[in-house]
Amino acid sequence: MSSLAPIGVFDSGLGGISVVRQIIRDMPAEHVLYFGDSANAPYGTKAPEQVRALSFAIVERFVRQGVKAVVIACNTATSAAVNELREHYDIPIIGMEPALKVACDRGDVPSDPHHIPQRVIVAATPLTLRERKFAKLMERFDSNNEIYKEPCPDLVEIVESGRLGDHDLVMRTLHGYFDQYDLDRIDSVVLGCTHFVFYRDYFRELLPERAAIIDGNEGTVRHLGVVLESLGQLAPDGAAGGVELANSDPSERIATLSRNLLGR
Repeated sequence: MSSLAPIGVFDSGLGGISVVRQIIRDMPAEHVLYFGDSANAPYGTKAPEQVRALSFAIVERFVRQGVKAVVIACNTATSAAVNELREHYDIPIIGMEPALKVACDRGDVPSDPHHIPQRVIVAATPLTLRERKFAKLMERFDSNNEIYKEPCPDLVEIVESGRLGDHDLVMRTLHGYFDQYDLDRIDSVVLGCTHFVFYRDYFRELLPERAAIIDGNEGTVRHLGVVLESLGQLAPDGAAGGVELANSDPSERIATLSRNLLGR
């Protein structure tokens, strides 16, 4: 496999473009093939078997295109399919999970020998929060922290429908999910869906200043770089990196929205 081979990145729709933006920033020499499955979005309300079948079809497409690695830029697809994909393919398959560890580790303060319990809301899709993968992750941290699971399916739909710029709609939707919490007591909100990364400024408006907003994009891309370097497959410095956007929805609306989100 050539180090100049592309990296395949996919998501249930347009959220994974937030991960592509991180790759462009951190690994500018890499060539990225992005596939959004907007025709079948959202994944977060589907059965795991459906998500696995869709994920396999996309990875098979990437393999035919000669990718050197695949990033599942979707917490839901990772939950449902990453283990089976890794068993089936011999290229690196990088998955994502809500960055709960990052949120809880904020309670480990060097000046204090005791862990300070963290109050964390994990915002994600219904399937991500239901799957055994997240349950196992949560088991590692919920004895020393307060963790609240908040499924937010409408946030996926707003991105996919191109209404991310509708401030009133977005804030009304966020208040509908989060007004049940005493946000002044919350230490952090984990954005456990790549679509939600596009809402960072809205979450900043919603939350008190002391609350952190955490996503897994930077850590995922850092892990991708470590894996590729260990295999000698990082693109050489100075290589002409780039991005090709594709989607199962061939409409011009989706193509335009994808380009706009990439440049956001």
